[in-house]
Amino acid sequence: MARLFVALSLPEIVADALSMVQSGVDGARWRPIENFHLTLAFIGEADRHGFRAAVDALSEIDAPAFELRLSGVGFFGDKRPTALWAGAEKSDPLAHLQSKSETALRRAGFDLERRKFIPHVTLAYLKNTSQSAAAQYCAEHGLFSCGPFPVEAFHLYSSQLGGEASHYEIEASYSLSSSR
Repeated sequence: MARLFVALSLPEIVADALSMVQSGVDGARWRPIENFHLTLAFIGEADRHGFRAAVDALSEIDAPAFELRLSGVGFFGDKRPTALWAGAEKSDPLAHLQSKSETALRRAGFDLERRKFIPHVTLAYLKNTSQSAAAQYCAEHGLFSCGPFPVEAFHLYSSQLGGEASHYEIEASYSLSSSR
């Protein structure tokens, strides 16, 4: 069984910029730089047949390449913060790619969570962090911005849960079409 998700990888310069805002919050388990990504769809556990179905479904997606900018920070978990993240600016091409990814996977038989898509890169998972500490972090880093950077592909990742952090592996890559 493999734990699968579909995501955008980030250029090294973007990951470096994100790492520069990773500090100053008690209870934060900061994500390693190699784990930064922007999730389009979370598949979950899949056997080898499910893996093949995901690979095939995603290969049918035709979407244009685009540029993306990260902007601002926030946290999930209103009264009990669970994660800090950097957001992505509103992007119609990103929303289009995310929608096509979900649709292709649902057609292939995957039962995906029905959540509103909030494009973000997780910076840290939080444990026993107060709402005021998370809000203070967001106030201090609210002007964070990085990019724009080109998005020319998306990927099917597998995830192996680990002690300090999960290990992510790109299993398949899919090129986006050039806009010429």
